[in-house]
Amino acid sequence: MAVPVRLIFVYNARAGLAAGALDSLHKLFSPATYPCSLCAVTHGLVRADPRWRAWLRTARYEAVFHHRPDFRAAYPAFADLPLPAVLVDRGDGPAVLLSAADLAAITTPEALIAAIDRQAG
Repeated sequence: MAVPVRLIFVYNARAGLAAGALDSLHKLFSPATYPCSLCAVTHGLVRADPRWRAWLRTARYEAVFHHRPDFRAAYPAFADLPLPAVLVDRGDGPAVLLSAADLAAITTPEALIAAIDRQAG
């Protein structure tokens, strides 16, 4: 039996309502300096982009989501990885699928989805 491909999405942000509110304000008032390009593409000011949510519901990958602190605790070997990032685990441990630099060049949910599909196969 084939092992499902698991994608690990790592946001360069903290979890929680207060952190989310501050992130939304940062995106609104200073989008050019917002540190999480993955958040900027997948989430609006208050919720996930509908195109992103629709793809996640039908994606052929298992998706796991982390914020910076819990990712670093769960994957200490990746503690120095520049974030945000998308990792892939095909059953032999995680590897970088899309780096922070890759994600910085992606500006729409559709472009992110295409990059994931192209790289994850």
